[in-house]
Amino acid sequence: MAPIRDGYLARWLGRDFEAAPGADGEIRLYAPEPTDGFEELRPGRYRRTVPAFEVEALRYVRTTCRWRGEPFVIVGEHEGWLRVEYAGGRAPVAERLGLDRVDQGVWQSWAPRDEVEDVREESV
Repeated sequence: MAPIRDGYLARWLGRDFEAAPGADGEIRLYAPEPTDGFEELRPGRYRRTVPAFEVEALRYVRTTCRWRGEPFVIVGEHEGWLRVEYAGGRAPVAERLGLDRVDQGVWQSWAPRDEVEDVREESV
């Protein structure tokens, strides 16, 4: 299965990095390994801040799937389980599926990885 992503990606110097745009016109780039000019935040997490005009592209990506025949967004993973958020927008269906209501109109659950189908990454 491809990596589960839910967040910004920035293309900088021909490479894609996890990213966080700031209100100050800068974009924080993150890398999982030591990369030239990046500072270590903790093992396996490095950051560099660059001006937004240096970024070739910025997009938001998320990983979607189908579980129990319904559309979901994958928002996390842990030891063979995926945290899925219902994307169908119908409360009666969410209730029928036994999902946990985490906020108004937001329904989530843990799904066994092997029950999840049609996993794909999309830009929004």
